[in-house]
Amino acid sequence: MDQGLENLKIREIRLEDADQIGKIQSAIIKSGPDVDFKRIIGEQLSEMEHASFVAEVEGKVVGYMITYVIYGGFGIEKSAWIATLGVDPRFMGQGIGRRLFQKIMEVYKEKKVEYIFTSVRWDAADLLSFFKTLGFDRSSFINLRKKL
Repeated sequence: MDQGLENLKIREIRLEDADQIGKIQSAIIKSGPDVDFKRIIGEQLSEMEHASFVAEVEGKVVGYMITYVIYGGFGIEKSAWIATLGVDPRFMGQGIGRRLFQKIMEVYKEKKVEYIFTSVRWDAADLLSFFKTLGFDRSSFINLRKKL
């Protein structure tokens, strides 16, 4: 492992992680909408079924994965969805995303969740490749949208 990752700790997300998570997201996407991670994390913490974690090195958040559970979604009794994830670009390629996902899988297996889904832009080759290495494949869903 590189850059002190022998000290990598995966822990549950906390409200005070919001600023560091926002900085990671900004470093990844360079521009785009500001995301209210305080609100998102607050909602996460209020729902016991959800599982969201951060990766921390020496007290600094270097990665995150935020997920949620839905019930009765289009014929699936109970499923988990990865809403967002990110790894500080300085720490990418070192297995942090994989470690976060392994923790998510452990939690959802205990909660008897059978499927984990996510949505990825068709042109996000690096993200598609990442999910492929985790064992994800196409699902029977097609994402639809309507602009309001």
